[in-house]
Amino acid sequence: MKIIYQPPAPSAYNELRVEGGLSRKSLEAAEIGLSNSLFAVSIYEANTLIGMGRVVGDGGTVFHVVDIVVKPSHQGRGLGKVIMQEIMDYLDKNTFPGSYVSLIADEPANKLYEKFDFQYTYPKSHGMYKMY
Repeated sequence: MKIIYQPPAPSAYNELRVEGGLSRKSLEAAEIGLSNSLFAVSIYEANTLIGMGRVVGDGGTVFHVVDIVVKPSHQGRGLGKVIMQEIMDYLDKNTFPGSYVSLIADEPANKLYEKFDFQYTYPKSHGMYKMY
C-alpha cells in the first residue's frame, strides 16, 4: 500500500468513484476539479487506485471534504479511517479560527465521520444541493 498526496488521474478517479457507488463525472470536469484540490490523498496497491479523498474550498474560510471512496474489494480494512486521518491532519494545520469544514455524509459513512467529530447540521440548517 502506498499513500500519495496528490489527486489521481481523471480516468482512475472516475473508475474508483463508479466502483465505489458514486456518480461518474465528465473527464473534463474531473481534470479541472482534481487540479483545483486544496489537498488530496490517494492510496494505491501496486499501480491500482484503491482509495482517495480530497479537500476543496477557498483555503481560508470554507473547506469541503469530498470524494471519500474506497474500492469495495478493499473496504473493511480501515482505509477510510486512514484517508480521513490524513484529511484531518491537513485541516488541523491549514484552517483558521472560524473556518467552516463541511461534508455530505451518505450512510453508513456518517458513522466514520462522527468518529472525527463531524456533527449533523440539522435541525439548525439543512444541507441542500443543485446538480447540473
